Amino acid sequence: MSGILLEVCVDDPDGLRAAIDGGADRIELCSALALGGLTPSPGLMALAGPPPVPVYAMIRPRAGDFVYRPTDLDAMRRDIDAARHAGLAGVVLGASLADGRLDAQMLRKLTGHAAGLGLTLHRAFDLVPDFAEAMAIAEDLGFERILTSGGAKSAPEAVDGLARLIELAARRISVMPGSGITVDTIDALLPGLAVTEIHSSCSVREPAQDPRLVEMGFVAGERRRTDAATVRAMKARLGAFPTTL
Repeated sequence: MSGILLEVCVDDPDGLRAAIDGGADRIELCSALALGGLTPSPGLMALAGPPPVPVYAMIRPRAGDFVYRPTDLDAMRRDIDAARHAGLAGVVLGASLADGRLDAQMLRKLTGHAAGLGLTLHRAFDLVPDFAEAMAIAEDLGFERILTSGGAKSAPEAVDGLARLIELAARRISVMPGSGITVDTIDALLPGLAVTEIHSSCSVREPAQDPRLVEMGFVAGERRRTDAATVRAMKARLGAFPTTL
């Protein structure tokens, strides 16, 4: 039996260091977490690799929906190349059709370009009308895991839905709960869900340092900062829930 793995999402160099220092098992590297996470800059990717723990780069070229066009595909292929060049362990992908179903054709092009890298399917999965169909596509394309809130705004709101997804996956692919998971909410998920990994920002809120930045529209009134002590606290909490696999 082994403990539940902790993936921490970060979007800047300080967050990367805090996640590593706090003991994260894997890192999802992004920019703009306030927008749901976008592709990190080549500089941040280079800073993350070769990493002491596995780092997966988010490949999401713009904010908004996950319906991608040929120009988006070209950018995403180049971003995958940057992740590979930086020595990162994998990439986080997702693409949707207009009706919310996974865009299997687009994802096949992206996963083919990412051959040799680890693959996580991101929360575009939470928009699909048919979880079974989407999970079958993910398995066929070679994804290792699905990051999901169970179709709800946050994972703690969808415990029953997550349990059904885990049953549907039947250990063929990992279901990794994410969104709204904190030290305070983790007990709503565990030990009731037979998961091997969870996803969290392990962040704390802090106000903007300079009110002029807020007035000028450069920053929001507060930001979330990855916190090493919070990562350690989450790791300790997860240690109380060994996996059943």
